[in-house]
Amino acid sequence: MKDQPRLPLFTPDQMVLINNAVSMAEELVSNYYKMSASQWLHPRYDVKTVADLADDEIVPGPFAQILRYEGKPDGRMLGSSTYDFYKICIQDPAILAVLGLHPEITLFPFALYIITHELVHIVRFSRFLQNFNAPEAARLAEEHRVHAITRDILNPVSLAGMAPVMAFYSTWDTGMDSLKSIL
Repeated sequence: MKDQPRLPLFTPDQMVLINNAVSMAEELVSNYYKMSASQWLHPRYDVKTVADLADDEIVPGPFAQILRYEGKPDGRMLGSSTYDFYKICIQDPAILAVLGLHPEITLFPFALYIITHELVHIVRFSRFLQNFNAPEAARLAEEHRVHAITRDILNPVSLAGMAPVMAFYSTWDTGMDSLKSIL
């Protein structure tokens, strides 16, 4: 962010909500996929907000993006010990912009949806249910699948403020062009 204008970032109070959303999303996704604590992917991903992202990890538009890096256990030199490491890059400015435009949407349920959605992607990549480098048409189809799974995970959750978030994302039922028109 050295040469970029100063971006709006989450406040410390908002960061508490983001951290709580991460914890809840991890639990919901692991329960949905029936993953034990030992099967969960903690060492295989991280969640960061703009304050902790490199310049090339900050993008305009999406609420979050997943980047894939090559991980290697400490002290291991052989290529056979490498693994996929995913970084969920939360884009504070995009999220804060939507909150400003849609006062019916509050941060915690919105962040819960976003993070749950990204964790579903990571589980699907890790289980080889989707190719990280899939062509555009396959990626769009995957977005529809992941939004449907995210709704399946979050529909049973009784949480104040979740209904407006689900309504916001309901356009994924009708297609991408509809979603672009509401932003």
